[in-house]
Amino acid sequence: MIKYAPFDTKQVEYLKKTFTCWLNVAEGGKRAGKNILNIIAFADNLETHPDKLHLVGGVTKASAMMNIIDSNGFGLEHYFAGRCHLGKYNKMDCLYISTKTGQKVVIIAGGKDSDDFRAIKGNSYGSAYISEANECHKSFVTEAFDRTISSNNRKIFLDLNSKPPRHWFYVDVLDYQDGLATRGENAGYNYAHFTIFNNQSVSKEQLRQVLATYDKTSMWYQADILGRRTAATGRIYSGYKHSEVKVMMSELRSNVAGKQAVNFIQFSIGVDVGGTDATVATLTGITKGYNEVYLIDGYYHKQGKESVMDHAKYASEICDKIDIWIEQFPVISAAPVFAESADKLFRQALTNELKKRGLHRMQVIPAYKKEGIVDRIRLTNILINQGRYKIVSHMTNWFNAVENAMWSDEEYEKGNWVRVDDGSYPVDCLDSSEYAVHPYKPLLLKGV
Repeated sequence: MIKYAPFDTKQVEYLKKTFTCWLNVAEGGKRAGKNILNIIAFADNLETHPDKLHLVGGVTKASAMMNIIDSNGFGLEHYFAGRCHLGKYNKMDCLYISTKTGQKVVIIAGGKDSDDFRAIKGNSYGSAYISEANECHKSFVTEAFDRTISSNNRKIFLDLNSKPPRHWFYVDVLDYQDGLATRGENAGYNYAHFTIFNNQSVSKEQLRQVLATYDKTSMWYQADILGRRTAATGRIYSGYKHSEVKVMMSELRSNVAGKQAVNFIQFSIGVDVGGTDATVATLTGITKGYNEVYLIDGYYHKQGKESVMDHAKYASEICDKIDIWIEQFPVISAAPVFAESADKLFRQALTNELKKRGLHRMQVIPAYKKEGIVDRIRLTNILINQGRYKIVSHMTNWFNAVENAMWSDEEYEKGNWVRVDDGSYPVDCLDSSEYAVHPYKPLLLKGV
């Protein structure tokens, strides 16, 4: 008989909802118990399901066997011990199970490759459980959904470790379901986020010892332990620690004696102009001796296809921001604006708007790109690693950009260093801030 550790309240609530919900998703960190919860729910579903044929999947067939069929003694073949056996069904690997409602056949499949979906075509499944679903190929996941449509009691179970926010699985699967649930229109959707803190099989002492081995400000900890949707592999700014980069706006404001808390000697603004991507302006300040760089505030707007903004409108909104910045730091009225070099029309629109507001000393200069994006990245990396790069706490998109910036694996295999720009994080914030900082590279690296 399988002996489980006690479930916590959140786990029990998830299991209860699986009785009535058609889509059950357990997301989160590693060692969170997601897999065990779904095995229990899926097994209970098989016991009473009216249909004969069902599906379990993983990244590969071997991982489906390991994660669902065996699962270190907690898998289906142990749950149904004495009344199941492995075999073949129409030349496909499967698990035959004797249940209260007759024999069930559970097909075992892998879903990593683009053509793996073909192995599960031609069948209708009463229910499906895919482990590490967002590691599988999109075509396999969507085929599994489609193959359960005619079920007499449609049930889908998914577990996943978190990925970057714009990963296809969120965009094409969960975001729509989340939207329906937010509007109260998705009673059949059961989603829960779990971490190792929900896993009662890990003692408090074990947990304390394990967590002591992690840097709690690292992306590794954020992704693997807390299960947040961040990118933790191929990360560009590997020396980044949130606690060392974050500063409060109060640290920048004048103190009671009227002196500036942070002694800025240079301000600049970087602007990256987007089409359907975001348009971003970043106010940066550099301290005395060209010692530290601060990302102080910013403008961020991502237009949709239905709400297109022209150059004049963007120039006006960015200048509205500049007016606010000048109120706090009057010297900004003479600061340079380094704008997207490829968009001459926007630079002219911004110049016209600045002049209209009497800001004649603010020059709009094409962003310098001769040395390339990798050189800009290198400069940011040096500043971060030396503890000289700061971001004010409210700059959420800029934090996300630095935290999630990744190298492209595909380009690296070709011998190229290319930053991922696939919409999975606000990369435009990086371009904008780099435009503002890079012109001062010689002074910032003096002596480095």
